[in-house]
Amino acid sequence: MTEHEERAQRRLDARSLRGLAHPLRMQMLDNLRQRGPATASQLAGRLGESSGATSYHLRQLAAHGFVEDAPGHGKGRERWWQAVDQGLVFDSADFEGAGPQVRGLAEAFLHEMAGTHARELSTWLSTRDQWSADWSRGSDMSDATLRLTPGLAAELVERMHALIDEYRGRATGTDTPGSEQVRIHTHLFPVESD
Repeated sequence: MTEHEERAQRRLDARSLRGLAHPLRMQMLDNLRQRGPATASQLAGRLGESSGATSYHLRQLAAHGFVEDAPGHGKGRERWWQAVDQGLVFDSADFEGAGPQVRGLAEAFLHEMAGTHARELSTWLSTRDQWSADWSRGSDMSDATLRLTPGLAAELVERMHALIDEYRGRATGTDTPGSEQVRIHTHLFPVESD
């Protein structure tokens, strides 16, 4: 495992949410998590933004502990950044009773995450024929409808996350033939039924 892959998940709280709940910051953090260390100029090019904007938002992400200097990269005054954590955990229970500003940030964060998930899935669907048959068989796009209590739903989410964490520990390094980064989206929510 590389240092990049070993990083843990970070549980969001009201303070950290204030530093992250911005579409460009979330895109930059995702880019650093998925593609590794980069400069503000590199991120600007990847995301179609100005380097001034990416520099500002990198400083905000750093102030809230989401990014840090990437040692061993760059030369001279060139500043490279890396993600501190490899994942985020949002637990709505942590925001119960929060004021309207924090609730608004939580809504903005969740909607941006949903949009990111939709874009990533759409990209996979439009490029899947460029991947090997093994990767096509190793991918999944399924859904299920269950009847659960809130307690059982929370238990299921906890068990899904534990299973993902188990595989995080089994992750292979970038030098392992055939290994690729994979994205896992989980969504569990109630729907109205008749």
